[in-house]
Amino acid sequence: MLLKSFLLLGVFAVACHGQSKVAVFVYYESLCPDSARFVNDQLYPVAKTFKKNLELHLVPFGKSSYVTQGSDVIFTCHHGENECYGNKVHACAIEHIKDNSYQPNISKEDLTLDYVNCLMHRAQLKDGAFPTKRCADEVKIDQWQAIMDCANSTEGSQLLKQYGDVTNKLQLPLKSVPTVAFKQTYDDELQKLSVESFRHALCKNLSPQPMECLDLPGSASGVTYFGMVVTVAIVLVTRLF
Repeated sequence: MLLKSFLLLGVFAVACHGQSKVAVFVYYESLCPDSARFVNDQLYPVAKTFKKNLELHLVPFGKSSYVTQGSDVIFTCHHGENECYGNKVHACAIEHIKDNSYQPNISKEDLTLDYVNCLMHRAQLKDGAFPTKRCADEVKIDQWQAIMDCANSTEGSQLLKQYGDVTNKLQLPLKSVPTVAFKQTYDDELQKLSVESFRHALCKNLSPQPMECLDLPGSASGVTYFGMVVTVAIVLVTRLF
């Protein structure tokens, strides 16, 4: 019995050791084609695969700017006034989306990413009004009215201003959109790699690397060892039981 307990603890320790995590900040714009491509084709699928290894922070502002006039905030956005509204929708969604009691296995972060992914795709189609409600219906977001009310009020402006401050703190002006910063620190090489292959850039910043990084060129050999240890330990525990 004691041996079994030690083996179980060993499996648990090894498994925990493999769950490295890194903070990633993505600076983007709601109507930017490059941002949409990155979110839809790279960020979304990679974030789903590496859910346990990624602490994602979405920053919807990009190359926008703002000035304050009393209590008002006036924005100028890279792709025009409609993008300013879209950026507010994203900011309000990040603020207001909550866990859905009907989907207990889906977190607020999951729902937010699903919603942002839909918004980025639908907005590029340019087939009518900004897809605030349409995407809420598709992704099953209950808070679409709160998001719309927020985007059309001073709350949305204040949230977007905060994201502007976060963006300007990283880089003023922002060189490119999207910009990807690991641990909220800009790095030219990582930026280029992230835009080309976000999965590769993420794996480069994970230590130890998880099993999902195994098939990438130059992946850490320690991952293979980690997988072998877990496999052997599980086989031993299974035989003992």
